[in-house]
Amino acid sequence: MDSEDNLKESAINENPIEETLTSNSTDESIEETAIPKNTRETFSESNVKKSTPTGMIIAMIAIVAVAAFFAGSYFSNLNSDTVTQSDLDSAIAKLESKIASIQSPSGLPSQPIKISADNDPVRGNPDAPITIIEFSDFQCPFCARFHVQTLPSILEEYIDTGKVNLVYRDFPIQSIHPNALPAAVAAECANEQGKYWQYHDTLFERQNTWSKLDTGSVISTFSQYAADVGLEQQQFDSCLGSGKYLQEVQQDLNDGRTYDITGTPGFFIGNENIGFVKIDGAQPFESFKRVIDSQLGT
Repeated sequence: MDSEDNLKESAINENPIEETLTSNSTDESIEETAIPKNTRETFSESNVKKSTPTGMIIAMIAIVAVAAFFAGSYFSNLNSDTVTQSDLDSAIAKLESKIASIQSPSGLPSQPIKISADNDPVRGNPDAPITIIEFSDFQCPFCARFHVQTLPSILEEYIDTGKVNLVYRDFPIQSIHPNALPAAVAAECANEQGKYWQYHDTLFERQNTWSKLDTGSVISTFSQYAADVGLEQQQFDSCLGSGKYLQEVQQDLNDGRTYDITGTPGFFIGNENIGFVKIDGAQPFESFKRVIDSQLGT
């Protein structure tokens, strides 16, 4: 059995992570929630458990209803004959900020929680006072949106200046993103050679290229990306084909479920001393800035 078939066998057909999300979690399988299109960026691909309490369902309906109301307000103010992409982006950003304020008027939860960064890759100063722990899915379009639209501003203002670091933890939702698991394993194999973030960025930047490929094609594509970022090809291919880091990805997924991650992307911001506060979805930069500045005391 060659390395490509081995990964198919171990990581896809007998996927331990997919089993965790379904059979190993009683009736708590992850499903995509039907959320109006104009609010899905905020809630990202929020997936709700089948056993969700009635109260939570009612709360979700209320938030969506309010979001739809504000969306109508924002978009009705745009002249349909002169709408530009900039107008739409601005309206969406306003809507996201409004929903964030609905979720928590101050923008900060009243009870920070404890979250582990595990031993996952760190971007920026390891000793930075504030850490962003992201649970993400390489195939999730809203995760890519965060990395293309929001992360550059966070890098410039906080990470590159040593105030904040970013930890990436895997939360592949196999039920709707079949290539997310092999992508996560591929990134771990790149990390083995010290080039995690180069590979990570490549996956998000080229997501539209590989996200719809079949398993065999996506493995070949990931191998090509390894060459593109300067990895030793044979070592990478052997690592990816063996499914070497499946357990590492499994651990991230288990921890994310423990921390009540139900969709991607999900973020926790803080440190061990003050605890972490949660941001759900591909929120705009201002949502992250509000939390980080509060924690930094600026």
